[in-house]
Amino acid sequence: MAPSRHDLLSIGQLAERSGLATSALRYYESLGLIHSTRTAGNQRRYPRVELRRIAFVRAAQQVGLSLEEARAALDRLPHDRAPSSREWDDVAVTWQQRIDQQIDELHLMRDKLTECIGCGCLSLTRCALYNAGDRAAAQGPGPCYLLTREPDSGPEVGPGPEAGPGPEPAPGD
Repeated sequence: MAPSRHDLLSIGQLAERSGLATSALRYYESLGLIHSTRTAGNQRRYPRVELRRIAFVRAAQQVGLSLEEARAALDRLPHDRAPSSREWDDVAVTWQQRIDQQIDELHLMRDKLTECIGCGCLSLTRCALYNAGDRAAAQGPGPCYLLTREPDSGPEVGPGPEAGPGPEPAPGD
């Protein structure tokens, strides 16, 4: 059954109800996260069910999932009605696996916090000794030491051969 005109919201009404800016709603629509119809005057009209889809996307973002992951989950749910318990359960299993992965990454990050993000030296000048010649770039983008090294072994140990002499010892060392 097609929604009645009373069940359709303008983009302004959807923005007000969802708490998102109209630009965010247009972006979500461009990604296929939400869907609208057009009036004869080419204005967007959103079925009220899109409020549920927006809430779903915002919940996904809260637990660290990407918009692409949210879209993939939404693609498995009906567009025109509330999902059944079985449909939610199917999506929940996927989310639980991704959330468990996120938790594992957070545990690793927590364990590495005492080592700073990388080596723990808290110094941009000393970090050059631990990553001379930007060897970390070969590992790929992002905090490669933080998420790939075991907490006990830490980042590269000592300066590389191209690093040059080490820092001056602190007085009293």
